[in-house]
Amino acid sequence: MTTRVVAFGGGHGLSASLRALRRCAPGLDLDITAVVTVGDDGGSSGRLRAERGGLPPGDLRQALVALAGDHPATRRSAGLFQHRFADAPVTRTAGPIGAAGGNGAGDGLAGHAVGNLVLCGLMELLGDPVAALEHAGAMLGAVGRVLPMSCQPVGIEARVRGADPDRPDEVRTVSGQHQVAVTTGRVESLRLTPTAPAACPQAVDAIGEADWLIFGPGSWYTSVLPHLLVPELADAIVSSPARRLVTLNLAAEKETLGLSVADHLAALRWYLPELKVDHVLADAKAVGDPDPVERAAESLGARLVLAPVAVLDGTPRHDPAALGAALVPVLGADR
Repeated sequence: MTTRVVAFGGGHGLSASLRALRRCAPGLDLDITAVVTVGDDGGSSGRLRAERGGLPPGDLRQALVALAGDHPATRRSAGLFQHRFADAPVTRTAGPIGAAGGNGAGDGLAGHAVGNLVLCGLMELLGDPVAALEHAGAMLGAVGRVLPMSCQPVGIEARVRGADPDRPDEVRTVSGQHQVAVTTGRVESLRLTPTAPAACPQAVDAIGEADWLIFGPGSWYTSVLPHLLVPELADAIVSSPARRLVTLNLAAEKETLGLSVADHLAALRWYLPELKVDHVLADAKAVGDPDPVERAAESLGARLVLAPVAVLDGTPRHDPAALGAALVPVLGADR
């Protein structure tokens, strides 16, 4: 029997979750849908968003690559999507003194990932981000579907205490996904601009038809929580008959410094009080004392599941194989 899974997030966290879900086969037959944040305004995505408009493609690209098929041709295509142009070497050509020669300075391709440019082109060509993602998914032989949480780009703003180290008690507004992600202060509240963006209709439908909804791992304020701030998505998440799983991070990030593991779960309830969760999956070493995390999980209606899901080199990264092995008994229960 096919189990329909919708995974929420963005960037490397969602990519790890999707790679893990793929590892659940052949034990589980999963129909995977990724619902991706669209607030990125840094790097290549930020440049394309500012210069061309439309959705920032980077997190969407990462999700597509994570779901790319295993055929050698599609693996090469996935590698191409991830290829990032370096600064072009300076080459000098004959010409009048003072004329611009070469292509090193101001190279427009430098820093862009090929897949970002492909997605940007497809969205312009087809005029529909969902159709563009379906086309790109076919190019990569994707074994799942990638959808944006909204078909319009959003901004992320946070009220941050101590954003200015010289004024640790001052609360100020920090604007933009990148600036929120790298803030050294403590995030006290989060909002989107516009405050009520329209949800992607296909994402709402997928949530309503899902057997499981999975939140995290990922940057809590800029990748996970934004989904709960889109009213139609929040309503769909609350009313969905699906069971819900939260996968916790292995370490705090800049945007969540000072936030305990239990606080991460409390933040979910703060932004969506009606949210009920069935399971919270965490790495025992990352959790430390499990009691406060277990109490926080229980406050959401969830059972805490501890499993070794980190890579073995000590860095705070999820190992897709280990995470997939931990997900199989959870997602396969009571099927």
